[in-house]
Amino acid sequence: MGVFKAAAVQMRSGESPERNAVDLERMVREAAGLGATYIQTPEMTGALIRDKEARAASFTSEDKDIIVSTARGLASELGVFLHIGSTAILRADGKLANRALLFGPDGATLATYDKIHMFDVDLDNGESWRESAAYEPGTEAVVTNIAGARLGFAVCYDLRFPQLFRSEAMAGAELLSVPAAFTRQTGEAHWHVLLRARAIENGAYVVAAAQGGVHEDGRETYGHSLIVDPWGRIIAEAAHDEPAVIVAEIDPAQSLAARKKIPNLKNARDFAVNAGLVETPRLRGAAS
Repeated sequence: MGVFKAAAVQMRSGESPERNAVDLERMVREAAGLGATYIQTPEMTGALIRDKEARAASFTSEDKDIIVSTARGLASELGVFLHIGSTAILRADGKLANRALLFGPDGATLATYDKIHMFDVDLDNGESWRESAAYEPGTEAVVTNIAGARLGFAVCYDLRFPQLFRSEAMAGAELLSVPAAFTRQTGEAHWHVLLRARAIENGAYVVAAAQGGVHEDGRETYGHSLIVDPWGRIIAEAAHDEPAVIVAEIDPAQSLAARKKIPNLKNARDFAVNAGLVETPRLRGAAS
């Protein structure tokens, strides 16, 4: 397994897929110019649109999507693995998928992944999100090969579900992906620590391309795209919310070395959970 360069592209996607495709092309070319052979873009690369009707009118099927066609052409022209962190894709059943797509150096689609965990939350600052009202969740974890490494897929809110990453690491993934559009509030609280934790827990590199800044639809995302090594060290960061490209070397052998030093994947055991099967003793003097 050889060393290669990975890039995370930090974007500020607006409401127009056509304009976002122009930004995508410019930044992917920049990443390739820096020597990256695996390039990842953020969640919702194609467009961030809060209005339900406008969103429904904007998105189309995979074979007609401008982000898909642009990415496919770039991957082939530049000879890179291009990972669209996600974009909204209209499925054959009329439902939307929050879908990641990986294109190989020949432009072929190597893998797709539909985001499994839906961001349905009410935040302290009054923000309320119901992703399940717009998107159909995926049901399958995905691991595939790139440039001498195994890549595991995730999207944004998936980050809070460590069992997904553990299952991918157990399937051989040395590189875990977390393209995202984290809100500013949740990003400031948890972004860095969760990404580092997923890397440490699984002895894997983590590449997390993020959306950043105030978007056309009014939402604000955290930015701070990161690349983390298998020991939990941040080896590249866009330490702001402006559009940017970050690059770092990925050495799959370092993942194997980390797992040899701390073999928690190999040492994992199945276990049962005893949830209140034994009555808790009453404290002396407690009121009845």
